Amino acid sequence: MRKIDAIELGATLFIPATHKDLQVVVEGRKYPNLKSVLVDCEDSVSDDTIQIALKSIRQLLLNFQKGTCLVFIRPRNIKILKEILLFEGIENIDGFILPKFSLSNAREYIKTLESKYLFMPSIEGIELFNNTKLLELQEILLQHKEQIITIRFGLEDMLRQLKMRRKCEDSIFDFSVTSSVLGNFIATFKNVGFNISGGVFPCFKDSKGFKKDVLRDLKEGLFSKTIIHPNQIEITNLLYRVSKIEFEEALSISKSEQQLFPQNDKMVEVTTMSPWANDIIKRAEVYGLVD
Repeated sequence: MRKIDAIELGATLFIPATHKDLQVVVEGRKYPNLKSVLVDCEDSVSDDTIQIALKSIRQLLLNFQKGTCLVFIRPRNIKILKEILLFEGIENIDGFILPKFSLSNAREYIKTLESKYLFMPSIEGIELFNNTKLLELQEILLQHKEQIITIRFGLEDMLRQLKMRRKCEDSIFDFSVTSSVLGNFIATFKNVGFNISGGVFPCFKDSKGFKKDVLRDLKEGLFSKTIIHPNQIEITNLLYRVSKIEFEEALSISKSEQQLFPQNDKMVEVTTMSPWANDIIKRAEVYGLVD
């Protein structure tokens, strides 16, 4: 089990397990700049086609040629996860995204994976709106922190429960209720060292709106982006580049022998800023620099 930094995920393309180009996408041959892909047999697969999806995953694993793209599977539920774990070649994938992760199934999900696989819990239910329940989930997840790459939230699920729908020009942080929910969610998990991924932007033809959404994610402390269309891959990679100024500041902080020093009209406390600096340096290594 290789430890994966959340920064390596970049844009995570969701693709149905029934997709006709599944093999070439997952192996990185169709979209060579794609950092990570999710093979989905949950929301994008109907009850009538779940067996077709599982057959497709089984076939994928039998012929799998690992490329540079990180590969994850999202099972439909715990029953389907147990079935997939028995597939030949399953050890060659990088991990799982666990849908509808909640207090009712968290321990069984984790027990099923044992300590063999990395995973990303996706919190989508009532826990989003209940701080006490979120803290209970936090306590459970902290016991398995080494297995967790990032924590995801069900953005569309949250809107559904609130009976809301946003327009393409709207940020999820523009609405008081969703901003409040996400602010608490981010604080709960980032406070103890977890990365939080950005939610889906459904308007796949609106590149301007997508750019705005990714930049707002970064501003709010979110990294890695759930995407639903390949035209969002390169946009994400470009926006994840680091400015030379930020990179130089990060390097200075990481190499400083002083605990407190002035930097570009700001006072820097090394202990406080080191986590930010380390992430910036890692981002530069993965995505490069921009003037």
